Amino acid sequence: MDCNGCKDVDRVKIQRKIRRSKVIRGSVRMKVKKLQRLIPGGRSAEPDRLFLMTADYILHLKSQLNVLRALSQAYKP
Repeated sequence: MDCNGCKDVDRVKIQRKIRRSKVIRGSVRMKVKKLQRLIPGGRSAEPDRLFLMTADYILHLKSQLNVLRALSQAYKP
């Protein structure tokens, strides 16, 4: 027994998965581009290096915040 309808359904499911994965990849690319703009020196970085730079930058910002908090406590009236 030939099941042409089954083959069509399978083909449609595969096409949907491909379309969905392209949308996800495009979304990830957009987010990486945005991150590249936020991180100093990130525009020329590859994604794996960019994620390391992001972690370093977060630590840098946290340390700046801690310094500013300490200064504000020291100069509190």
